[in-house]
Amino acid sequence: MLESVFIGIGLKSELIQSFFVFRSRRSIKKSVMAPPPVLALALPSGTGRVLSIQSHTVQGYVGNKSAVFPLQLLGYDVDPINSVQFSNHTGYPTFKGQVLNGDQLWDLIEGLEANNLLYYTHLLTGYIGSVSFLNTVLKVVDKLRSINPNLTYVCDPVLGDEGKLYVAQELVSVYREKVVPVASMLTPNQFEAELLTGFRIVSEQDGREACNILHAAGPSKVVLTSINIDGNLLLIGSHQKEKGQPPAQFRISIPKIPAYFTGTGDLMTALLLGWSNKYPDNLDKAAELSVSSLQALLVRTVNDYTRAGHDCQSSSLEIRLVQSQDDIRNPEIKYKAEIYN
Repeated sequence: MLESVFIGIGLKSELIQSFFVFRSRRSIKKSVMAPPPVLALALPSGTGRVLSIQSHTVQGYVGNKSAVFPLQLLGYDVDPINSVQFSNHTGYPTFKGQVLNGDQLWDLIEGLEANNLLYYTHLLTGYIGSVSFLNTVLKVVDKLRSINPNLTYVCDPVLGDEGKLYVAQELVSVYREKVVPVASMLTPNQFEAELLTGFRIVSEQDGREACNILHAAGPSKVVLTSINIDGNLLLIGSHQKEKGQPPAQFRISIPKIPAYFTGTGDLMTALLLGWSNKYPDNLDKAAELSVSSLQALLVRTVNDYTRAGHDCQSSSLEIRLVQSQDDIRNPEIKYKAEIYN
C-alpha cells in the first residue's frame, strides 16, 4: 500500500517536473522569438516617419505637443523625444519638471538602434537648451543619415525673438558653424536669421539676402517665418533647387492678430515639414497651406478666449490645436505667395 503511494507520488513528481521543463522551454522559446515587424517600417506610409526632438509640457501646446499631432493629422508616423518635460511652459508663474541631457538622448538612440528602429525619413528639432545636447543632436543626424542618406533634417533654430536670446550665447556659434551646414530646411524668425548670418534685416531685400547666406552655408530650403518690415509682418521663403543656382524666392503677407501665443513657431515648422514633403518642388505652395492653417487656428483661439470672457492682450494664449484639426488637414488657402522676380 505504502509502496503504491510512493510510486504515485513519484509519478506525480515526474509529471510536475516535466510540466515545468515544458513551460520553461516555451518561455525560452518565446524570449528568443523575433518581435513582430514595425509596420511603420515594413509598410511605410507615403508621407514619412519623423523623429521629433523637442520640448514637452504636460499642459498646453509647445514643442512636441504643438508638432506631433499636426504631423499625424497630415499622415506621418511621428516618434517624439522630449528634450525637456515640464508641467507647463515657462511663461507661467512657476513650472516643474526634468531636462534630458546628451547622454540620456544617446541612450534612447542606442536603444532604437539595437532593435533596428532607426530608419527615419525626417528629423525635426526645436528648442534645445544646452551645447552638450545640441552636439548630441549632431551625432543623431550623422547616425540617421548613415542608415538613410536621404534623411531630411528640418531645423527650427530656437534662439530668441525680438532682440532677446532664449538660450546661452554659446549655442549661437554651434548652430551657425555645425547645425546650419547639415540642415535640409531651416525655419528661423527674423532675430534668429540675423544671429545665424551676422546680417541685419531691415528690409525685404535684406531678408532675401539672409536666405542666400544661409543657402551658401547648407540648407536648400529656408523660411524666415516672421519678419517685421515697417510694421508689416511677412514670411519670406527661399528654395535653392540646385547648388550654385539662384533660389526661387517668395513672400507671404501675414495679418497681425492682437494677441500673443505660445507654440506657434513649433507648429509652423511642423506644418512646413508636412506640406513641403507633399509638395517637394513647391515651397511656396507648402508655405501657403502652412500659413493658412496657422492663421485659421489663431483666429479660432482668439475667438474662443474672447467668448470665455478673457482679455486676449492680457496674457499669452494656449493655442486651440485639437479644435482646429480640420484647418490642419484641409486648410482653405487664404494667404497667397507672391513670387519675387
